[in-house]
Amino acid sequence: MRNLNLIATVVLFGLAAAVNAVPARAAEITVNMLNKGVKGGMVFEPDLVKAMPGDTIKFVSVDKGHNVETIKGMLPEGATEFKSKMGDNHVMEAQIEGIYGVKCTPHYGMGMVALIVVGNPQNIDAVKAVKQSGKAKERFAAAFAEYEAAK
Repeated sequence: MRNLNLIATVVLFGLAAAVNAVPARAAEITVNMLNKGVKGGMVFEPDLVKAMPGDTIKFVSVDKGHNVETIKGMLPEGATEFKSKMGDNHVMEAQIEGIYGVKCTPHYGMGMVALIVVGNPQNIDAVKAVKQSGKAKERFAAAFAEYEAAK
């Protein structure tokens, strides 16, 4: 009986160790590309994404005529630029910490932009320094304010 209790204890500790050894799963975050959303017309929803390295951000073309593209100067050093095809979904793997600015190419002038914040960004000043105009400037200012308020 004593040996049976000992075996049961060893098995339970082994199971507990195995469960604790399972790595945390990376998150998949969905960003919808919309003609109309909560914040108005031509939007990414959400337009501020907080992710961790290893997470994926899936851009879903809910409405036709949208794509997602990185904005020159608005990504961390070493990160790869990307541009999806019109109407296609796109998956971004968040590998490098920093802030990424993205846009919908045909609707950029209408303010269809988003900020992707991965981990602990070190490039915020460089990203903020990129010149924007019109509605894009307004929406980026709002996204930065939202990010700063949530820190």
